[in-house]
Amino acid sequence: MSEIRSLADVKKLALDPNRQLYSASEQEILDGYTTDIYFVRTVDILDSMGIADKIVTAEIFPRKPGIFVGIQEVYNILKNKDLEIWALPEGESFHSKETVMRITGPYREICIYETIILGILASSCGWATAAKECREACKDKPFIVFGSRHVHPSVAPVMERAAVIGGANGASNVLAAKLLGVEPSGTLPHASFLIAGDTLPVALAYDKTMPKEHKRTVLIDTFKDEAEEALRIARALGENLYGIRLDTPSERGGVTVELVKEVRARLNLEGFSYVKIFVSGGLYPDKIKLLSEAGADAFGIGSYISGASAIDMTMDLKEIDGKPIAKRGRIPGRVENPKLVRLR
Repeated sequence: MSEIRSLADVKKLALDPNRQLYSASEQEILDGYTTDIYFVRTVDILDSMGIADKIVTAEIFPRKPGIFVGIQEVYNILKNKDLEIWALPEGESFHSKETVMRITGPYREICIYETIILGILASSCGWATAAKECREACKDKPFIVFGSRHVHPSVAPVMERAAVIGGANGASNVLAAKLLGVEPSGTLPHASFLIAGDTLPVALAYDKTMPKEHKRTVLIDTFKDEAEEALRIARALGENLYGIRLDTPSERGGVTVELVKEVRARLNLEGFSYVKIFVSGGLYPDKIKLLSEAGADAFGIGSYISGASAIDMTMDLKEIDGKPIAKRGRIPGRVENPKLVRLR
C-alpha cells in the first residue's frame, strides 16, 4: 500500500479479493483511501498547471456548538507532512463558526485529507457533545457509555472514547477503554440469567468468581418483579453487593420514576441503603434528570450518544501565498481564535 497522490494511483488500487470487512484499515485511512475522488482529481489538475504546491492556510469551523474531540487522530494523519498545525485542545468547548483548527502548508499536502479530517472531527465532536449533555443531566453521578451495539464495530472504540472525553466515567467497549488507559466497565447481560434459568445462581457465581475489588452489580429485571428480585439478591450477597441494575424493557414501560422510588424504598427498609441503583435502557438527558431525582445512583447510556448527529465541519481556504482570500459569502483572511494551540 502507498499514499494516494494522483488519479493514476486510484486506478492502480487493487483490493484483496479475500477481504473480510468493508471498513477501512488504519493504513488505508493514513494513505488517503477514504477521500472523495474530486480531491484527487483536483491535485492532478493543479499539478498540470504547476500550482498544486502553493502555500495555503485552511481553517475548519463547526456549524453548531459542541465539544472538540478527534484532533489526536487528525494530528497523527498530518504529523509527517510539511505543515503548520494549530487546533483547540481535545475536550475544549466551541461555539458555532469558531475556528477550531488551522493548517498552513502546500495545498497538495492538505487536499486529499480534507474529507478524512472533517469526518473524524464531525463524528467525534457529535458523540462527545451528546456525552456532555448527559454529564450535565447526571451532575456528579457516574455514567458509563455502552453504545457500541448501535454503530459499526470499526468506529465503536472511537465513539466510546469520544464519550469519555465528553463526560462519561467509563467505557464498556474493551478497545475504547484500553485506548484511554483504563479498564472497561460493565455488568452482565440478560442472556447470562436466561441461560441459567434464575438470577440468584448467576449472582452467586458472579460474586464468587470476580476479584474482591470488583463492584458487583446485578441485573434484576429478567424474571421477577424488580423490587422483589433486588431484595432477594441483596439478602444473598449482603455487603458484597455494590448495586442492582434496572433495565426494564419498553414493552413493560421501561425504567420509571415510580419503579426507582419503590426499589430504593424497599432496599432501605431492609437495611440495604448502601446498595446503589444503576439504570439503563433508552436514557436521554431529561429522563436521566427525573430518574436521578427519584433515587438512581448511576446510569448506562448508549443510543443517545451513539446515535448523536455529527457536527458538520467546514474547511475553508483563508490565505493563498499569504494573501487573504475567501469564496463569496465568507470573509477573506484568518479568523483568529486565542484558544488555538500550535501542535506542529
